[in-house]
Amino acid sequence: MKIAIDCRMYNSSGIGTYIREILPYMIETENEFLLIGKKSELEEYENLMNIEIQECDIPIFSPKEVFFFPIKKINKCDIFYTPNYNIPGGIKVPIYSTIHDVIFLDMPELTSKLGGLIRKIFYKRAYYLSKTIFTVSNFSKKRIEYHLGNKKDIVITYNGVSKHILEDDGAVYKKKDYIIFVGNIKKHKGLKTLLLAYKEAKKEGLTSGLVIVGNQNNFKTKDSEIIEILEKSEDEGIIFTGYVNNKELKKLIAEAKVLVQPSLYEGFGIPPLEALVLGTSIVVSDIEVFKEIYNNLDIEFFEVNNWKKLKELLKMNERIKSCSNLKNKQIRFTYKECSEKIKRKIFNG
Repeated sequence: MKIAIDCRMYNSSGIGTYIREILPYMIETENEFLLIGKKSELEEYENLMNIEIQECDIPIFSPKEVFFFPIKKINKCDIFYTPNYNIPGGIKVPIYSTIHDVIFLDMPELTSKLGGLIRKIFYKRAYYLSKTIFTVSNFSKKRIEYHLGNKKDIVITYNGVSKHILEDDGAVYKKKDYIIFVGNIKKHKGLKTLLLAYKEAKKEGLTSGLVIVGNQNNFKTKDSEIIEILEKSEDEGIIFTGYVNNKELKKLIAEAKVLVQPSLYEGFGIPPLEALVLGTSIVVSDIEVFKEIYNNLDIEFFEVNNWKKLKELLKMNERIKSCSNLKNKQIRFTYKECSEKIKRKIFNG
């Protein structure tokens, strides 16, 4: 067989991480692959015998993607796989896709009415065109079925722990007195809840700093409520890291006392899993997917949006459940297993 894989998001965060992690396992077969994306990003695969790369930099979710995608080579393949719910137009071979979540259907307030309508069209189009849909949790599967229907074959693959977190780089990490938040600036990540909790906890004696992985200017220009909180918290130990590479992020998570993931919504939620591997204690909101992924592990939950409860947990961070390092234990979620589930379905039908 020859499988075409959309790799245009290879160097992005989120879905880019997903495709970078599964791709090495996906190509570990005797099958041939057509990788669609920028050759400069996919150069490590360029000289492999079973790989052909098709140069393409057409933006995702664009009219050009739907109406003018270079499909000639794709339609000579046996299968097309995309790691997202954007599907180019004109593809005649069976399509398999991963829909990580349907957040814009569950939380329409995250975008404009027009933006929500466009996303809804793309969600429905992906559902209609896909022979099989992969998703990353039972929660996401239920939400896909609720919004789009239950007529399709939906396979739960889960996400995994990235290679750079798992590999032994010989580094020695020493715990430091700070709390860490890893996430983007979107409202569903719950940063407002964390900032309110942290600000009040500092007033009541918390000594720990707060490290937010990201750029402060990005946060300030995107969310007026966060702007107001930050402007009143100038001297309260909040540090924005700016961009960090994988090595730096691993160190930041490993040396933190506590990782807090106060999300309002997730399809999976990877940072707590990485913290578990690195031996960092964890506090997460009690949203459904976190209960699914983390319920039987050493982890503290607080009621979603309840900054007062989170404040109390931060104040007693010395007594938060001690997280045992999972690195040398069996890890339930891996990208290898994720890839194997995708391959089994694609190759065996």
